[in-house]
Amino acid sequence: MAIRVALVGTGNCGRLALLQLIEDPRFELVAIGTSSADKVGRDAGELAGLDVATGITATEGLDAVLASRPDCLVYCAMGDTRPVEATRDVTRALSAGVNVVGSAPGGLQYPWGAMPEKAIARVEEAARQGNASVFITGVDPGFATDLVPFAIASTCQRIDQIKTMEIADYATYDGAEVMSVVMGFGNPMDQPGLLFYPGILSAAWGTAITMLAAGLGVQVDEITESYELAPAPEDIEVATGVIAAGTVAAMRFQINGMVGGRPVIVVEHVTRVREDLRPDWAQPAQPGGSYRVEITGEPSYVVDICPTSSRGDHNYAAILAAAGRIVNAIPEVVAAPPGIRTTLDLPLGTGRGLLYGHHTPQPAQ
Repeated sequence: MAIRVALVGTGNCGRLALLQLIEDPRFELVAIGTSSADKVGRDAGELAGLDVATGITATEGLDAVLASRPDCLVYCAMGDTRPVEATRDVTRALSAGVNVVGSAPGGLQYPWGAMPEKAIARVEEAARQGNASVFITGVDPGFATDLVPFAIASTCQRIDQIKTMEIADYATYDGAEVMSVVMGFGNPMDQPGLLFYPGILSAAWGTAITMLAAGLGVQVDEITESYELAPAPEDIEVATGVIAAGTVAAMRFQINGMVGGRPVIVVEHVTRVREDLRPDWAQPAQPGGSYRVEITGEPSYVVDICPTSSRGDHNYAAILAAAGRIVNAIPEVVAAPPGIRTTLDLPLGTGRGLLYGHHTPQPAQ
């Protein structure tokens, strides 16, 4: 029997998750929630960019979505600038007996040490009340900062440091709020984006660092952060507008999980809006962008992850990968014990049911 699934959030990630929810026979789409008035009443197929009519139309907010009584809610609403509201939405769904997978709020990827204990307790209590579970993930933070490094680390005899990186050109990233408000592209050099306010980097990627630490069996003593910005040499046109000459056009930031005075777990991002900016910073393994996992130890590794897609560029492919990670987790999350679930305690995803032409999942042997 197909799993009844609803979706909230039809932006970049939600739209691509919706694409799979419509096409994947493991799921029955029963409702869509949106915060955009211009999307209310539009069919799911149209919102996903498909030439099909599903009969499921978008409604505003969460009420009608929960009233449809889904087994699982795919929550892809914006969480970067509204973490409290996103946590409230997820908590409400859990208490109503609806399992949740999604991209927000990011703190729930691994909240212990990253979110206030009272907030964690409220989510856990809602999950117990509704006998439901929640799994928040993505690409970075997400599988590139937990699943992939864990898999590689499992082959080592000794580990000195794990470093994960995103190296990407964001010129084609079509998300104005993330680009201008969160990251600060196009801002004056002395007015960085929200991401660079003290403590925000540590909060945003602290979940990745503490989860890796938990997997390694170590305790992080402190998390440190640093960043550099670089200006546009002239006006640069991007998907969200124009980055004016002299404003922020490239950035490099690093978050360190310190153990015994050493940076044992490191997350680094190098983000540009043109490939020639700051050529001395790390370069991607493929044109446009890639992810990288570096493990220093015995043996040491450098592993590059290069997502591509027949439907779009590297930015599209990365968001598609995040959406796939979220949607493919649904069966395991529905089956999981109630509470906050993470990569550390969910079964390993294997792509079951995804082989083209063989979409009907086969029973485990």
